Amino acid sequence: MKNIILTLSAVAISSPVLAGHHEAGEEHTGNSSGWQIKAYTSAAPSHIGDYASVIGTSGDVLRVGTNGWTCQSGNPRPIPKKGWESAHQAMAVCHDNEGMKWMMAYMSGTKPKMDRDSYMWMLNGDMGEDNTTPGVFNKEDSTPGEWIESGPHLMLMPKDPANLENFSTDFSTGAPYVMFAGTDYAHLMIPVEGYYKYQPDSSPKK
Repeated sequence: MKNIILTLSAVAISSPVLAGHHEAGEEHTGNSSGWQIKAYTSAAPSHIGDYASVIGTSGDVLRVGTNGWTCQSGNPRPIPKKGWESAHQAMAVCHDNEGMKWMMAYMSGTKPKMDRDSYMWMLNGDMGEDNTTPGVFNKEDSTPGEWIESGPHLMLMPKDPANLENFSTDFSTGAPYVMFAGTDYAHLMIPVEGYYKYQPDSSPKK
């Protein structure tokens, strides 16, 4: 990932943006570059995704953008042979270079070292995680009552996780809440419209 960041930084200004580009005759599947570009960039509003760089599931740069943002799959689960079936299953995410630092640290199990806070977009949601314990991707292994499969949301990744200590960890109110509280990976989940579409039983009650 470190080499990818350097590559993107070096050529982002001079390279054209190929929004929605895919080669002629290329099948629209989870393994095709065209499908991945369209799916991963849909994680952010179009004014960000259309101009972002895109990293494929194999780690290759599928497109170099112009706005300093990068979109990719964020799902740490094994990739299906035919590729992800949807942007939701891929857990498509868009972030800037500071967000990339957070992603690299989380994937490697190391402490994030960031120069400032960062935001990440996940407008297709995710496949579900334990809200309290990093790295739990199976519901049956999660803390009782703490499994949440998210719909569309924005995330705040703080440089200092301690800044989130006064936020609630309750994901059933509809308000922003903390995931992985008390760990190096604590971040603020900010639900947007449709957040509870995959887990309606956790939505706010009247």
